Amino acid sequence: AALPFWRLPLAALLEQLGVDAQGLSTAQAAARRLRYGGNLLRPGRRPALALQFLGKFTHPLVAILVLASALSALSGDSASSAIVGVIVLLSVTLDFAQEYRAGAAAERLRQSVAVTARALRDGRPVALPLELLVPGDVVLLAAGDLVPCDGRVLAASNCFVNQALLTGEAYPVAKQPGELPAQADLLAAGNAVLLGTSVVSGSARVLMCRGGGATAFGEISALLQGRAAPDDFTRGTRRFGLLIMRMTVSLVLLVLLINALFQRPLIESFLFAVALAVGLTPELLPMVTTVTLARGALRLAGAQVIVKRLGALQSLGSMDVLCTDKTGTLTEARIGLARQEDATGGDSARVRELAYLNSYFETGLRSPLDDAILAQPGIDVAGWRKLDECPFDFERRRVSVLIDNGASRLLVVKGAPEDILRRAVSYGPDADGAEHALDAATRAALEAR
Repeated sequence: AALPFWRLPLAALLEQLGVDAQGLSTAQAAARRLRYGGNLLRPGRRPALALQFLGKFTHPLVAILVLASALSALSGDSASSAIVGVIVLLSVTLDFAQEYRAGAAAERLRQSVAVTARALRDGRPVALPLELLVPGDVVLLAAGDLVPCDGRVLAASNCFVNQALLTGEAYPVAKQPGELPAQADLLAAGNAVLLGTSVVSGSARVLMCRGGGATAFGEISALLQGRAAPDDFTRGTRRFGLLIMRMTVSLVLLVLLINALFQRPLIESFLFAVALAVGLTPELLPMVTTVTLARGALRLAGAQVIVKRLGALQSLGSMDVLCTDKTGTLTEARIGLARQEDATGGDSARVRELAYLNSYFETGLRSPLDDAILAQPGIDVAGWRKLDECPFDFERRRVSVLIDNGASRLLVVKGAPEDILRRAVSYGPDADGAEHALDAATRAALEAR
């Protein structure tokens, strides 16, 4: 089987896509768009408007009323037939019109926030709607951009991407060019970016490999395109309608049978059965239900809320408590600083001060760890000034800040523990102001902790 794009050597990937690292020409892009289609997620197929309207008549109560209206017309009772027919038509039309307007409003909202991306066309960067991008395009990403495709990183400068939409993890992930022949998981591939994620900092040049429904996000979207299950209110009204239907049919048949046993005239028996069916059916129930829900939808529309299905209003109104599950766990996606330890495991104000100075003066990617450190009160930075900085990158996996207060000069380094410990030769000072060599036993204890 062919290797996925994030595991292929770059030269082989470029050959497979038939491009080079300079992007496509306008003519090549047009030909590929005919071949691959637009860079769009597969839209949910909605039935024709006529079928949507006729589908409203499948509700049991509506079906009974339509049948009763038809039978009244056949029996010559045109007044009753017209009254029932108008009630049914108004109820169904109001329900259909509300859902149609809501769907149209949602579509206009989607189009109003259409996103563009910068891509190389004919060797020049141009801004294009996402749907015009095709596999083989070279996309230019900067901080704040939404990633428009699944692609391979060609070049990057301190590029960090938020993948929470796909992984649930709130912390940015570093992206850089490289080959990962053994990396089976796309979400963990550091040389690939994915549709639906966003660039937090830095910049990157990306080769578009998959778009639209072929992306990882598109596969998830396809799973959500199925028809939504009916809510409790819809199921309840349908069950009630079926109950009324069974009762009406049973009683009408019973009346006809009894009249036949007593040898009553067939026409009179039939008219009586029709009158009984109309009397047993709550003609105004569909109308009252639809009007009530439509009024609720209008009130929500005043609060800038689009109601796409009227039945959802009853579910919303019946809630006492709404619980949502965010990023896999019920968290705030925010960490807090509990304690700061020195090499011996004791609480250290010096460690806290140095960490604060490093986070305060760094100007690169600000991580949740920095936010937690800077939230601590009581650290005075007055008198300190930054002389230089070596920002975080994930070759070094640490950020270094050179600071001075006129009396002393410090190079404060914060980073991955294993990288810091690998370069450490001593620790301290202790309570007596003495420093100690970082021997093998202490290093092992630190690594274990």
